[in-house]
Amino acid sequence: MKLKRHTYETREALAEALAAGVAAVLGGGIATQGSAVLAVSGGSTPKLLFRHLSEADIDWSRVTVLLVDERWVPESSDRSNARLVRENLLRGRAAAAHLEPFYIEGLDALEAVPDLSKHFGGLPRPFDAVILGMGTDGHTASFFPGGDKLTEAIDMGCPHAVLAMRAPGAGEPRVTLTLPRLADARFLALHIEGEDKRAVLEQALAGGPVEEMPVRAVLAAPREEPLQVFWAP
Repeated sequence: MKLKRHTYETREALAEALAAGVAAVLGGGIATQGSAVLAVSGGSTPKLLFRHLSEADIDWSRVTVLLVDERWVPESSDRSNARLVRENLLRGRAAAAHLEPFYIEGLDALEAVPDLSKHFGGLPRPFDAVILGMGTDGHTASFFPGGDKLTEAIDMGCPHAVLAMRAPGAGEPRVTLTLPRLADARFLALHIEGEDKRAVLEQALAGGPVEEMPVRAVLAAPREEPLQVFWAP
């Protein structure tokens, strides 16, 4: 995959720039297709981005927001990525957007997968914008080293939209969109911050087993447009 790097002096500047880029893509999708789909990552890194993006002057009522992956916990948990998105992105102008959460009360992650895969597999494809993060262990989405469904999840021929994932570094059981659903996005960004994350990215780009650093599967995925890498110290 081709890479296009965007480096900023501050995380504030990165958040402003990435938010502007994503808003432009979503606005273009709304103009040409009547709607747009945005997939975002959880964790602490995107909070500032979400707050800038929530102020974008687009028709948010036509935007569907979903998560790249989710911990299998209810939204009442402070570990919930859906809660993070509601509190930091779906506010102000973006409060009009529609969130598609993964968690289903009363089911475990594995039990929920057939319904989730059918539902999320029915969303318009390709997604307009996907924003990925990356851990210092080289994971992205819920593609974790040692994940029990890692091989299937990163297979570009995987027929499923969603898979459950258990892994030593994952904490709770998780569900994740599979690589084919992410890699064909019109705009695909990897948002990382800090010197440690930059070092991990360089290690991933140097080559090696995908199983050790699953982000390599994203870096190697076939795309016409480059993967946009956004970094700030």
